Amino acid sequence: MTGVVVEQPIDEFNRQSGASLGKVRVPPSDAEVDGLFASWRGSIPEARKYLPAARDYFAAALWRRLGLRITETVMLDIRDWRPDLGGFGKLHVRFGKGSRGRGFKARLVPAINGAEQLIDWWLAEVRHQFGDDWDNPDAPLLPSERFDEDLRRCGRVSDFSLRRGLTVQTDRFLPAWSGRLTPHVLRHYSASSLYGSGMDLKAIQELLGHQWLSTTSGYIHVRSEHVELAWRGANQRVEARFAEER
Repeated sequence: MTGVVVEQPIDEFNRQSGASLGKVRVPPSDAEVDGLFASWRGSIPEARKYLPAARDYFAAALWRRLGLRITETVMLDIRDWRPDLGGFGKLHVRFGKGSRGRGFKARLVPAINGAEQLIDWWLAEVRHQFGDDWDNPDAPLLPSERFDEDLRRCGRVSDFSLRRGLTVQTDRFLPAWSGRLTPHVLRHYSASSLYGSGMDLKAIQELLGHQWLSTTSGYIHVRSEHVELAWRGANQRVEARFAEER
């Protein structure tokens, strides 16, 4: 939170490396993010171009709820949504970021945190309006408005379009964060909000696709009273245990 990365003399190898060192992306508050997405969702029916507006909202909501990277989001195909896996369904992220140039690292991301309902809305109400390829498993989950005549399916949306969609809506509904709210900041927000809701750090590490737990810890930005709340909760658990023993 101060912009300084503390040295880890005990485990020098299990730490952030490269360009991420020293860069702290503290996300907006819950109220700010909730307000942004509520206003954004409400504006979609009146948008000049409904389909791109809905698509950009869907992508940003995935960043907010599941912490997906923008490249991972762009590369999702329709086949990558697996509602048959687990209690919530899972997204097969095939183009996850590998460490130190080792290629892509695939993972399965459960559709928690409201993502299941979000994906159902997208597939049931919006995706088929882009084109007749909605039932083609190889078609992109997030399409562009252009149809690829050679492949006979919609083209894939660019990361530039998704970034621009977030920028436009941030300028409109959350101007205090204009120029600062990026897909990666929403990834940090997802990690922080899930941790604040009680999800343990190891589970968040798996969700985000991090190799090192220390990398995940750098994504967690808790409220100022988090330490006090944790201390109070620990004492309450101790008191409850003593009461049971009596």
